[in-house]
Amino acid sequence: MIQLQNIVLQSLTTKRQVLGQILVCSGCCCGQTDKGAPAIPLEWLKKSWKEARLLRSIQLTITGCLGPCELTNVISILTPQKQIWLGKITEHSQYEALFEWGKASAEAGYLLDLPELFHNHIFERFKN
Repeated sequence: MIQLQNIVLQSLTTKRQVLGQILVCSGCCCGQTDKGAPAIPLEWLKKSWKEARLLRSIQLTITGCLGPCELTNVISILTPQKQIWLGKITEHSQYEALFEWGKASAEAGYLLDLPELFHNHIFERFKN
């Protein structure tokens, strides 16, 4: 049972537990080339993720707007311990690195540290 403020939630379980989940924003700004944003290789990413059978280990979710639009092409990585926010993911090579990280993490059976390539793209989403 989890208590948030004055709300008590019952603990539910799922048969399909994953190591983490990646949310790729494809909302009002991210990936919208007609608005001047860099493209997101969504079809390549989804196809690659599916072919590598990563969904069983790391869920890939293409979402609507995640929020911080000024950091266009936002990605959020959910882990059991934390949520990592990445912004200004503008190059295909960055999505390739994300995919390779996902494959390596799935093979390892746990989420590896993010490649150094992403360290300058991490930001704090919420006030402390």
